[in-house]
Amino acid sequence: MLTIFGKRASFCDGISRRNFLKIGAFGLGASQLTLPQLLRAEAAQGISRNHKALIMVYLPGGPSHQDMYDLKTDAPADIRGDFKPINTNVNGIQLCEHLPRLAGIMDKLAVIRSVVGSEGQHGSFQCLTGRSKRPVMPPGGWPTAGAILSKVYGAANRSMPPYVTLSGDNMRGGEAYGYLGVSHSPFSPSGQGRRDMTLNGVTLDRLEDRKSLLGSLDKMKAEYDNSGQMEGSDAFNHMAMDMLTSTRVAEALDVKKEDPRVLERYRSAAKDDRGSMDSFCVARRLVEAGARCVTLSYGGWDTHSDNFKSMAKRLPGLDAGVSSLVTDLYERGMDKDVAVVVWGEFGRTPKINAKAGRDHWPRVCGALVAGGGMKMGQAIGKTDRLGGEAADRPVHFAEVFATLYTKLGIDTSKVTLKDLSGRPQYVVDQAYQPMRELV
Repeated sequence: MLTIFGKRASFCDGISRRNFLKIGAFGLGASQLTLPQLLRAEAAQGISRNHKALIMVYLPGGPSHQDMYDLKTDAPADIRGDFKPINTNVNGIQLCEHLPRLAGIMDKLAVIRSVVGSEGQHGSFQCLTGRSKRPVMPPGGWPTAGAILSKVYGAANRSMPPYVTLSGDNMRGGEAYGYLGVSHSPFSPSGQGRRDMTLNGVTLDRLEDRKSLLGSLDKMKAEYDNSGQMEGSDAFNHMAMDMLTSTRVAEALDVKKEDPRVLERYRSAAKDDRGSMDSFCVARRLVEAGARCVTLSYGGWDTHSDNFKSMAKRLPGLDAGVSSLVTDLYERGMDKDVAVVVWGEFGRTPKINAKAGRDHWPRVCGALVAGGGMKMGQAIGKTDRLGGEAADRPVHFAEVFATLYTKLGIDTSKVTLKDLSGRPQYVVDQAYQPMRELV
């Protein structure tokens, strides 16, 4: 297994999360499935060649919605905050002053200002599944969007896994395959109990060094061959090794191969966090290489203190990463097939606390979507004058998922998948339909 380490982030629950990228092991918790076994399972199910895809950017900790997409300039001083709104290239829509690049491509984005239904818990479960854990989950649990896309569509290319995560521990509580089984777990998971293995010391900073990366991969493959471990193995074992050492995977991860001008577009706003910024570019490269779903996380947004100082530091990187990603998709003609969603687990309190922070606020939060052939250039929903309640057009997490699945070619009113008891389950709660504004 390959581990590429990044930086740490902390939430108010006291748990430290370390961003890292792992390639090679599959499964979570006590359950494990080897790569050859996973390939056998996929072959038994059949593989579709349709290449619809989803990139999900998770903002761990819960970002302050009213300091990004829904500034309340007429609210009292202890609510409106420090930031000023700026106009976008779509008349009537404004964003935070620290999101100028997104403002410049607002015609390629849609802002949802009234997301509701959060359980108010740290963790990516709702963002990745669109489901609640209460009152009870089906046998095996709810699967993530990545697992569902893996199940429905299979691999677009045999040397590229359909479901990839670049987020490691920042997806705590969310990177699950649920009742679909470990054959649809994400490539590069960070399951507990996994022994960390580094590939000849390759880190995020050294990932740009193509010679070092490919040399390490060649060495790993040669060591396996020389040890005789490949002898007598079946075609799936050879396929597994080909995937782990394939040029397709290596080249998708190797940002050195990216056009320097494109790469600089990602990095220019956050030069001190180049590794995190590169993950946005890597997500696009992985989808371009055949991945069905790529998840990544950016920043730490649990701003109980110094909310504005923290956000002023983080927002430029998010601005550069998401705007560059969306621009790339359009420039490559991928915007009709690849959908992007950016969100966190909840919003923040309207009232600023004594530590200049905002606390957890599950009543409403915001989201940004792009691509997937959706109708862009709009702001959906409104909150009240203080930004604390959805005053118009509340949008449930599940509605966003119904929309994404629909635009990715999955009919949410018809497609069902069997849970571990054999009972068919709709991919989205049938109480929620695709958003008419986007489809």
